[in-house]
Amino acid sequence: MKKLSALFLLLSINLFAQNLSNPIPIDKTIKKGVLPNGLTYYIKSTDVVKNAASYYIIQNVGSILENDDQQGLAHFLEHMAFNGTENFEGKGILNTFQEKGLVFGRDINAYTGFDETVYNIDNVPTTPELIDKGLLVLHDWCNYLLLTDEEIDAERGVIKEEWRTRQNGQMRLFQTSLPITFNHSKYANRLPIGLMSIVENFEYKALRDFYHDWYRTDLQAIAIVGDIDVNVIEAKIKKLFSKIPAVENPRERFIVEIPENKDMLYSLGMDKEISTAMINFGIRHKKSLKDQTVEDLQNALLESMVTNMLSARISEVAQKPDAHFLGANLRYASLARANNVFSIRISPKLGEQQEAFSEVLTEVYRAVKFGFTPSEINRTIKKFSNHYETQIAKKDDQKHGTLINIIKDNYLNNKTIADIEKEYEIAKQLFAKFSPEDLHNTIKRLYTKNNRFLNVTGVEGQNNLTEEQAHKIINAVENNPNLTPYTEAFEGKTLISGLNIKEGSIVNTEKNEALKSTTYTLSNGIKVHYKFANKQKNTVAFNAISHGGYSLIKDEDLPSANLVGNLISMSGLGEFSATELPKILAGKSASMSPSIGETTENLKGSSTTKDVETMLQLAHLYFAKPRFDEQAFQVMQGGINNFLIKRSKDIGEQMKDSITTTLYGNSNPRKRIFNQDFVNEISFNKIKSVYLDRFANPADFEFFIVGDVKAELLEPLLSKYIASLPTTTDNETFKDVSQPWASNNVDEDIYLPMEDPKTNVNIAFKIANDYTVKNSYVTKALGAIMQLRLTETLREEEGGVYSPRAQAFLTKEPKVLSYLSVNFDCNPDLAEKLIDIVHNELSKIATGNIKQEDLDKTLTSYKKSREQSKSNNGYDMALLTTFYRDGYNMNNPKNFEDVINNISSKDIQVLAKKLQNNGKSFEIVFKPNNNL
Repeated sequence: MKKLSALFLLLSINLFAQNLSNPIPIDKTIKKGVLPNGLTYYIKSTDVVKNAASYYIIQNVGSILENDDQQGLAHFLEHMAFNGTENFEGKGILNTFQEKGLVFGRDINAYTGFDETVYNIDNVPTTPELIDKGLLVLHDWCNYLLLTDEEIDAERGVIKEEWRTRQNGQMRLFQTSLPITFNHSKYANRLPIGLMSIVENFEYKALRDFYHDWYRTDLQAIAIVGDIDVNVIEAKIKKLFSKIPAVENPRERFIVEIPENKDMLYSLGMDKEISTAMINFGIRHKKSLKDQTVEDLQNALLESMVTNMLSARISEVAQKPDAHFLGANLRYASLARANNVFSIRISPKLGEQQEAFSEVLTEVYRAVKFGFTPSEINRTIKKFSNHYETQIAKKDDQKHGTLINIIKDNYLNNKTIADIEKEYEIAKQLFAKFSPEDLHNTIKRLYTKNNRFLNVTGVEGQNNLTEEQAHKIINAVENNPNLTPYTEAFEGKTLISGLNIKEGSIVNTEKNEALKSTTYTLSNGIKVHYKFANKQKNTVAFNAISHGGYSLIKDEDLPSANLVGNLISMSGLGEFSATELPKILAGKSASMSPSIGETTENLKGSSTTKDVETMLQLAHLYFAKPRFDEQAFQVMQGGINNFLIKRSKDIGEQMKDSITTTLYGNSNPRKRIFNQDFVNEISFNKIKSVYLDRFANPADFEFFIVGDVKAELLEPLLSKYIASLPTTTDNETFKDVSQPWASNNVDEDIYLPMEDPKTNVNIAFKIANDYTVKNSYVTKALGAIMQLRLTETLREEEGGVYSPRAQAFLTKEPKVLSYLSVNFDCNPDLAEKLIDIVHNELSKIATGNIKQEDLDKTLTSYKKSREQSKSNNGYDMALLTTFYRDGYNMNNPKNFEDVINNISSKDIQVLAKKLQNNGKSFEIVFKPNNNL
């Protein structure tokens, strides 16, 4: 009988080996079709957000298709998609959907890449009217953009400001690296933003011709994902979209392949605004666009396992104080339509570029030469299997965006929309037959001699890694006779090894019928608020909150307190170092992290249902046995020093520091900038003492657990891991240590040297208020209305700003304040005019000149967001924390519907007037130093 079983197994393996050419099973819950005109459509029914659907158009068109004199037109068309179509003139698309509660930038957006362009409208209520409107927008995007002269001219300035906002040292160096990364192919000169000389001057016909040539049905797919009837939507698509004519004699949609190179390509880039080095080493590979088979899945799993194991090894090295690099990122991913890249991004320590490159490359080549250990492979298979199992458990809860990414990959890259359960069955068979040789051969396949490139971000005055040095280092590493295999000895341990847990008990159970929740009082005095919620299957959230935070920390300890989270995460936990902890947690989906805020300290975590016990073990350890590793502190100091150098020339960091010192002075002990004096006061012992003080008494925390875990499973775990924690009767609250601004009305222009001149505007108002639900929404609504007004005036009318940001909120602690802020980058020549417009818009609101449509859009948005948030477990967590921390029931209509329905223009006007006339304010404007 045993011989027969062995023979059957052998035949099964051979049979499976012969089926590597089989296709990957398809997920049939996503309906795919192609109309006679070539348009592809995808439809997926999911109620992950109830009564809502998302609408996407995925265009197999990007900046790579532009001619030299068209650079920027693909991206320009993205903007024009929201500036007039056959059925939605002018701002018709935005107005139509904003009136239904959607927000531009959040729910309505688009992007342009090298090889694709995607426009979307997300989370649209599924009323019959809006389903038809959503489809009609997609219809118009396919073929019916108006592209009027007036709208084109109005958008030129907006795109120029988008370019200006994004221009900085990193972007300039990125542009320097493109010819090397893409081997001087067309990609090197096709950044989607384009050339401003073309954007500002192209003829109208050029844009219309580009649209006609490329934005056509045979290069377009539409996707509708949401709480919809697939058959009904398909019928509507066929009726509406079949009428769109196919383009006759269409231009060939060519694919740019990056040329091969035998010798390594090299670039060294430096910039006045960049003060730390970076090394990017890559090896390009050709990508298949053929239909995927089981063999492709096998290769993808092997490649992912290899990069996962290598990343873990490199992370281990980085956690040693004598490492020459601060961190390194290794991956195998898509580079372009026809190419993947095996890439290593290294952040070297100051003055150690050569050593860092050698050190990281040595770890890569160690794997190339010797392969991987059985324990590494087994652990990685555990992790991957757990990932599959988690995805399967949550397959009906995939977010719209996740589903759209799967659809995009299918349309653009011919990647199979896989049936995850059937794919896992195949993957399990593959895992079972993977050998160390398979993994070894995979890394050898990725680490080729050809198609290499190296981009070095250098720093003036430093010993930057040269091309000659790089070649010598590569040669030395690849011919090192003393290189030895990787070894590890780490088996048979558990997360709570060496821990003596004295189990407690639940002494009281109290039901809250209104919230459908339970409060457990434990034998050590801890209270745990629990609610079962399975809107997201297989997901559990944990939160423990206590009052105190930075407000109870002495001034001299604040620098150390700011780094508590960093040291804790780098130290590991309990018996295990940061290197060992991931090995212990392999195959588990549980996480936990502590943090300290201004007035609270938190312990937040999450897990799958099967790993709730692991999550609670982590919580226990962060209270009972946190780990403080002095070696980790040494490593952290290297990162701190590098960050200090990095931010020294960074314009954004200089602006942050200037705002702090302008508002609070140069020597405010509680509002300090991150400089050498600040760093000098950070100490290991202070970090340790701050953490132990803030997390000393678990009974001073309120615990919240919400998710897909039944009470009968949770209760014994609470008794074991939470009721066993040592506690005291001490209770804390926060102190008000908030710092006043330098004056009630700060007005300051600050001049900074800039390579690419721009003005950065920062305006804010604040005033004391009462903490009520209504005041919270009135304040928030003021910010939303300002956002609508400034988008219309600063961006659309003036073309002077790409992305004005206005927001307002009500703070509860340490003081109750209504706060309004406005920020934007702009053309220095227009700055004063645009600032005047901001103040003028606030004055209009303060005098009652409020568009009812703006208020309606805002309040409708709050209703829509609230209703859609109820499809998420996070709503239930907010329900519990709001009830027990803020003292009101979110579900009670008087705390939402009644409030929103009764907010009037007068409420907004009164707050705006108070802020403008009686509030404290600042206007801090950064301008380019003309003497640069």
